[in-house]
Amino acid sequence: MKKLFIRSGVCILLLMGTTGMTSRCFGQEQEVEQLALDIQKLMQLKKILKNMIQGVQILTNGYNKVKEVTSGNYSLHEAFLDGLLEVSPSVRKYQRVADIIRDEGYIIAEYKNTYQRFKNNPVFTLKELDYMGSIYSSLVKQTAQNISELTMVITSGELRMNDDERLSAIDRIYDDTREKLSFLRNFNQKAAQIASARNQALQNTKELQKNYGIQ
Repeated sequence: MKKLFIRSGVCILLLMGTTGMTSRCFGQEQEVEQLALDIQKLMQLKKILKNMIQGVQILTNGYNKVKEVTSGNYSLHEAFLDGLLEVSPSVRKYQRVADIIRDEGYIIAEYKNTYQRFKNNPVFTLKELDYMGSIYSSLVKQTAQNISELTMVITSGELRMNDDERLSAIDRIYDDTREKLSFLRNFNQKAAQIASARNQALQNTKELQKNYGIQ
């Protein structure tokens, strides 16, 4: 005689004289447990998949939102950048613009006149004149760079800068130009002093030669 009870997914077999039924019941118990594990894994995978779908939706919505904002602000951003290409009248009329041009003119004129006098003065050697020429050449190149930069700063369509940035650039060019003009004048003055001293020494030598009848 045999009785079979199923409680909470567990098979309980009461046997009376039969052993084969025992192993069969245990096999069914293992299948039920495996099925329960498979269902649990399936539910976990379903939850993971749901989370992944939600994540993709969030990313997609965020991307579309950023794209909309960027597209909507592009015209304003472009207009702002284009505005930085324009030079206001207050920048063009800034006093230091005229001062820079004036000082650059002084540098060119004073270097040419002074260097020409030095070349005509016999007290300087060719080596000394070559050295002076290299100094003047470097100075003129840097002066040309300042003029080029100033032209870009005060010309519309060249640089994206606001008024404060343009005025700051003009101030910097002005300071650099003043420094170069000061250097040139100091250099010319020292060279002129050397020339004067040598000319005086040469004159004294000629007078001594004349007094003593030395040819």
